[in-house]
Amino acid sequence: MAKKQNGLPNKGKVDIDRDILLSIINLAAKEISGVDSLTNDYLPWIKRPFKKKSEGVQIKFENNSTIKIDIYMIVKVGYSVPDIAFRVQENVKNSLNSMVGLKPGKINVHVYGVVCDKDEVE
Repeated sequence: MAKKQNGLPNKGKVDIDRDILLSIINLAAKEISGVDSLTNDYLPWIKRPFKKKSEGVQIKFENNSTIKIDIYMIVKVGYSVPDIAFRVQENVKNSLNSMVGLKPGKINVHVYGVVCDKDEVE
């Protein structure tokens, strides 16, 4: 008989595609107000055209079945960078936990630039 966990029979394992994780992280980061966009500027110029799916997100699977996440983003002027970074970390953690039941290890947020809104410039 299958081993029971939380009162339900354990029937196997679930595999989650890497692109699904990248999409969840990307959307969770962009939901935060003050985030303008995610960027691949951290990559060498030759690799940028080939990394469109992972725009601004890099994930690495650790030995202890956790993932390390690096998010590279550009923020809007007038927002607190530490506040945005904290809210992005929390939203990514909560999104991964609620959608796929995954608790990430480290979530590093790298701010690569600040942009002004076109309306503010004019």
